[in-house]
Amino acid sequence: MKNVVIVGGGISGLSTAYFLKELARENNAGPLNITIVDKKDAIGGNIITELTDGFLIEGGPDCFLSEKPWAMALCKRLGLEDRLLATKSPRGKTYVLSNGKLHLLPEGVILMVPTKMFPLLFSSLMTLSGKIRMGLELFVPKKKTPGDETLGEFVRRRLGKEALDKIAGPLVAGVHAGDPDTMSIKSSFPKFVEMEQNYGSLIKGMLARMKLMKAKPRKGGKPVTMFMTVKGGLGEVVKTLLSKIKDVNILSSTVVSKMENNDDGYELTLDNGNVLKADAVVIATPAYATSEIVKTLDGKLTEKLGTIPYVSTATISIGFKMKDIKHPMDGFGFVVPLSEGRKIMAASWVSRKWAGRAPDDCVLIRCFVGGAFNQDLVELGDEELKQIVLDELREIMGIEATPVICRIFRWRRSMPQYTVGHEERVTEIEELTNAHKGLYITGSAFRGIGISDNVREAEETAKKVLGVLA
Repeated sequence: MKNVVIVGGGISGLSTAYFLKELARENNAGPLNITIVDKKDAIGGNIITELTDGFLIEGGPDCFLSEKPWAMALCKRLGLEDRLLATKSPRGKTYVLSNGKLHLLPEGVILMVPTKMFPLLFSSLMTLSGKIRMGLELFVPKKKTPGDETLGEFVRRRLGKEALDKIAGPLVAGVHAGDPDTMSIKSSFPKFVEMEQNYGSLIKGMLARMKLMKAKPRKGGKPVTMFMTVKGGLGEVVKTLLSKIKDVNILSSTVVSKMENNDDGYELTLDNGNVLKADAVVIATPAYATSEIVKTLDGKLTEKLGTIPYVSTATISIGFKMKDIKHPMDGFGFVVPLSEGRKIMAASWVSRKWAGRAPDDCVLIRCFVGGAFNQDLVELGDEELKQIVLDELREIMGIEATPVICRIFRWRRSMPQYTVGHEERVTEIEELTNAHKGLYITGSAFRGIGISDNVREAEETAKKVLGVLA
């Protein structure tokens, strides 16, 4: 029997174990002895779902993109198809804070690309010159020189500075917690690069994609919106994965202190002194943690992994009695441009976005702090962080009420940053890893930070492992 050790028990590691078992069974590859090692007490990585006093709270990610099909496909394979949950509205309203007031993101703006001109023209968010500049994107020539550029450079070139400051920048901060002037457009948003090259315009490219998506028939009649989740929260996916890999040995609260290879494969020394022998090793941890694990194996690989930067964030979920909230909360939430000088990056009106997230007489709001520009806020104490968020909600939404629940989750060095040159770094990391037969590295640090990207990479990794072990 072949031994496989997976280091990291987040969605990447768990999905890799699941696909290993499924692919081995489908291909009659014989049984595998799989061990998952994770430093945390609870398995699941950044996915933490809590049900408290009728509130369903997600500590980390709370959804996945439907246009990236891998997470939905995994849910269906796990038997969770009937548990998939669409947003309450197909495309809910999003607001942007500008000059201290919330302005509706114009209808038809998808991510940062305008697809309808009239809503943009009548929007209070942008100045007239900013609107005209966005519309002129249709006539901006495509980039002819090869090479990467920052998201900021890309947006300023195609849509203008105001579009970056008021739309692209805050929307990106809410998702990637990054700095647009360091983020790689090629690695962070490759679809935009493809649109520019294939259509000569983001507007033309987005309209073509919308037409294509509209033409695709939907099976089963169940609603599919841009953002999807599971009725019981993403923790339900973790629990189901664990139920499908019951015979996998899971070592929680355990750290790999040293890794060495020999003629028979690999030996992993654990912090308790035990040694695991493996024919193949999959490391699904943050790049800086992976760097420490392989340092006795390959100094150059260690060095290159250490070049991927991370930022820290925190989520603060706050529940209020509905009768105490005067704001209509008629949308999914709001994002905050850096120029506003606020201490929160964004707020999601969770109970307006998803069904079953709060008692009928309550609302749930999830705020995001930290990121590339305010990481120090993550280290504040609970009471101070809670008060900061309450002050922000009072000034932005007019909420004076006392919360009925507050849960804070800190994610230190949790968000990998795909800075300019990321693709080249990842290619070199893969080449260095491939030099070690039976060693595989996966996770959000490399080719996509979302859950769907992680699932896709996990399945590809499982195929590679079986190819070597066969």
